[in-house]
Amino acid sequence: MNEQQRSALLHSSSLFPPPPGVKLSYGTAGFRADASLLESTVFRVGILAALRSIQTDSVIGLMITASHNQVSDNGVKIADPSGGMLTQLWEPFADAIANAPDPHSLLQLVDDFVKKENITLEGGPAAQVLLGRDTRPSGASLVEAAKQGITCITGATATDMGILTTPQLHWMVRAKNKGVEASEHHYYDQIVTSFSYLMDNIPRENSSKDVNDKLIVDGADGVGGEKLEKLKSSLKYLTIDVRNYGDGVLNEGVGADYVQKEKVVPRGFGPSDAGIRCASLDGDADRLVYFSVLSNSNKIDLVDGDKILSLFALFLKEQLRILDDKANTSSYKASLGVVQTAYANGASTEYLKQLGLEVVLTPTGVKYLHEKAAEYDIGIYFEANGHGTILFSETFLSWLESINNELSSTSKGSDQHKSASNLLAVSKLINQAVGDALSGLLLVEAILQHMGWSIQKWNELYQDLPSRQLKVKVVDRTAVITGNAETVVVSPVGIQEAIDAEIAKYTKGRCFVRPSGTEDVVRVYAEASTQEAADSLAHSVMVIVHQFLWF
Repeated sequence: MNEQQRSALLHSSSLFPPPPGVKLSYGTAGFRADASLLESTVFRVGILAALRSIQTDSVIGLMITASHNQVSDNGVKIADPSGGMLTQLWEPFADAIANAPDPHSLLQLVDDFVKKENITLEGGPAAQVLLGRDTRPSGASLVEAAKQGITCITGATATDMGILTTPQLHWMVRAKNKGVEASEHHYYDQIVTSFSYLMDNIPRENSSKDVNDKLIVDGADGVGGEKLEKLKSSLKYLTIDVRNYGDGVLNEGVGADYVQKEKVVPRGFGPSDAGIRCASLDGDADRLVYFSVLSNSNKIDLVDGDKILSLFALFLKEQLRILDDKANTSSYKASLGVVQTAYANGASTEYLKQLGLEVVLTPTGVKYLHEKAAEYDIGIYFEANGHGTILFSETFLSWLESINNELSSTSKGSDQHKSASNLLAVSKLINQAVGDALSGLLLVEAILQHMGWSIQKWNELYQDLPSRQLKVKVVDRTAVITGNAETVVVSPVGIQEAIDAEIAKYTKGRCFVRPSGTEDVVRVYAEASTQEAADSLAHSVMVIVHQFLWF
């Protein structure tokens, strides 16, 4: 690192002193805290983003958001060249520079890291970073801090893409690195065109079934609601009533996180909406759940991420089956895989297996789900909270393009041709970089129309098993070591046997425990045939955890 670069780093970092006594850790959601504490951290993540861009010779994304947190919070996270999350290998460096106590300590950390990673600061590729933020009032000043961090690295450019959903920024990074146009306009153009194509391909026998074309969407008073309000006029075949798109407090009694956890209507919804298909986005529009309002009540029938996954899997499996009916496509057998965590409701896992699908579990966390889904030609993953997406392998898409072209010239309009076209349209509609509530919502709507299903029919795919989640305060959560995708406890010895003995007492009983990633608690998840039984099993296992770990 030359003197000019050292001087620039020292000067810029002196303008963003870290708040005393605050220690932050980079996780799945990046850094999150009260917005008033984040300027220094965001500045330093800007430095990291520039270095990551130089090392990978790619465009990197930096998003300012705290998703479903309260409006006074904010956060920052990095989008890697694929549009996915920052590689775990760089997370320790993120923690180290965020918590460096002064400019000289920060400079030393950067200098050491640059040498260790062989990052060329002079004469190498120039850093390119795309910036985005959600609608939080604190976002504008934090974007400026990020720009200062990025541009204190010689030759780095920071491009402010403005107010975006988190998935939009991830999509742009992925598109840029594929050499594709990557503006917000191009994002809308791609998803609207793909949605329209799927809707045009609906079988005639299903087009007049009991699918109401009206959809009511809770926008969480966040960026997703604002974007959908502008987008809806471009969507033929669908009438969308967007509520909570900026007239109230972000995430306060609204949003996918609130609806999924509380199982009640969000603000602005009531008995008059009974029977109508409703959906809820979260604060930065990377989660989606559906629901229907119960008559004369503020309660809802929730259609969560597990059911969205099941709908997608059912549709994709059927399209592959139709395509496979064409004799000469049998040379390529596409692998379709469904990826869940142990938190997926057991009824959903059983339903998917009964469909003949391959279902695999990973440890909790989007990074594990995404990585596993990428092993299939078509990999679908979702969490119950409504975060998930579909991944298509490049090999499969290349083959699909070829088959689609062949069918277009030999049997245009046939069922096989429509299936190939549908699969290609899904690959363009869904955001393969990250879970995206806007593109996910359009895919749900298109598939419901294809099936001719109401939300009630969709919700009847299977009946969720009652469940209960509890937290147990412990002295040292690291004493709990799990295996088999967190479904069994390997250490302390004996605890799993005790849990198994409790599970055996309950019809359809299932229970696992895992250490929290963020606090000194052990999380307990239990399922059984009745709510009373699930509650009882969870409390029994909580007692076991206390017995083994309270020391």
